[in-house]
Amino acid sequence: MRVHVAFTPAEEVGAPVGIVVDVLRATSTICQALAAGYRRVLCCGEVDEAREVAAREGNAVLAGERQTVLIPGFDFGNSPREFLEPAADTLVLTTTNGTRLLVAAAARCELVLVGSLLNLGAVVEEARGHGEEVAILCAGVRGELALDDAYCAGRIAETLGGDPADSAVAAIRLAHTFGSGEKGLSSSQSARNLQASGLDGDIGWCARESVLEAVPRFSRMLGSVAEVTL
Repeated sequence: MRVHVAFTPAEEVGAPVGIVVDVLRATSTICQALAAGYRRVLCCGEVDEAREVAAREGNAVLAGERQTVLIPGFDFGNSPREFLEPAADTLVLTTTNGTRLLVAAAARCELVLVGSLLNLGAVVEEARGHGEEVAILCAGVRGELALDDAYCAGRIAETLGGDPADSAVAAIRLAHTFGSGEKGLSSSQSARNLQASGLDGDIGWCARESVLEAVPRFSRMLGSVAEVTL
């Protein structure tokens, strides 16, 4: 199995299997929400679009953030700790980076899986069962490399094994520079942004490895909205 890592959305790496990573916090939140019992997550790029989708769907709740801040009028932010049990059938989610990457990945990969540290073992097992080439796609922050996503990509790449491209080797080596998942995530600007917003608890929560068996995947486009289900 050939394994690639794209550290930013601008690196338009494609493969039959794509694993989207925005570990702090969109992909961790999607994994937690579906594991808790939401039937699907509808990922939207824009705030107004998310509002329109939620109004149209009926049995849905709105969640999201911009620059870590809860969007006015939304039911929830983007903390996975808010989704321990379902509040509706459908979660409509829009975030600064992660949901946009998922929409883009759907155009480049035949199968798009949602990865995090929370479902590390499960997403690796699923990816191994499909094809001989995997691309781990990092959301980054404002188009730049994010250490938290790079750390998570390194852990996924190392666990996948196979034949790592140089990008995957770099991610694996980066991950080895940290003594734990929490240290790896805490080193990032994403973590500092959460700390500044009083959301420190999300860092340790998202740093736990293989505590969920859920493997969310892109199922279809509904207009410009990406539907994610188990």
